[in-house]
Amino acid sequence: MNNIQIISDKEYLLGENPLWNFEEKELWWTDVFSKCVYSYDPKSNKIKERVKGKSVSSFAFIKNGGLICGCLEGLYLWNKDDGFQKIKDNFNSEILIINDGIADAKGRFLFGTNYYDEKNMNYKLGKLYLHDINGEISVLDEGIHLSNGLGFSTDNSILYYADSVARTIFRYKYDLKTGKVSNKGIFVKVPETEGIPDGLTVDSDDFVWSAQWYGECIIRYDPHGNIRNKIQIPAKQVSSLTFGGDDMTDIYITTAGDNWKSPVAPAGYDYNADNIGGNLYKYSSGFKGRIENYALIYYDK
Repeated sequence: MNNIQIISDKEYLLGENPLWNFEEKELWWTDVFSKCVYSYDPKSNKIKERVKGKSVSSFAFIKNGGLICGCLEGLYLWNKDDGFQKIKDNFNSEILIINDGIADAKGRFLFGTNYYDEKNMNYKLGKLYLHDINGEISVLDEGIHLSNGLGFSTDNSILYYADSVARTIFRYKYDLKTGKVSNKGIFVKVPETEGIPDGLTVDSDDFVWSAQWYGECIIRYDPHGNIRNKIQIPAKQVSSLTFGGDDMTDIYITTAGDNWKSPVAPAGYDYNADNIGGNLYKYSSGFKGRIENYALIYYDK
């Protein structure tokens, strides 16, 4: 773990959605349960509170400023002048409880919803949604139990999407022109003896990096789903990761300090361990990442 350092030792309850702001050269991320989005400036080594008031699970930077945010309370826009502005908190009479999200190369925002019920492991009401740049929302897929990481291949032809309870990272054919998905298949099925797949990102070589909640690691898969690298993280609840830094070779990793008990944890998992999580980490990887897409919002806010 010599290449891993703690960036913030604050115990974030549910650190999520690390995202490199290329223009400001800063890392942004959210603590969902504390209802706060933070930023970290590597040059000054300072952390700031940027956005407060909603349980932001995911967000993307908007090209002309502000954020589009997937929240436990619904889908919102945010900017520093107006604060949060609701887009939708329900769709077709279904409450939008949003987890991970990502912008595609056209500026659309894809996001997944959760209706997690640990007493009913077949409770699959989550959906994968698309928010188009004109404000229209559509369903891309459904039957998801615990929506998590999203990422695109370098040519934008493949969408990766993790369902944590299914222990599966799915892959779809993605039509960038229309924003539609097809040909759903299994990219990776994580064994029950390991953690569950959470946030993910795709590097410049089209290798998929996945954070393993309960697994105390991040894993690098080749485009065929084979494990090529496994990096241990000193936290059990590893939630998400992203590339950043001047040369895009640093990996920032979020973890969670709120002890999340679930029947999908590996057998014998120690909920009372000292290293559950909560810190923000940086891994000097030597691998090169990509700048994530910006969202575009053209309709009247």
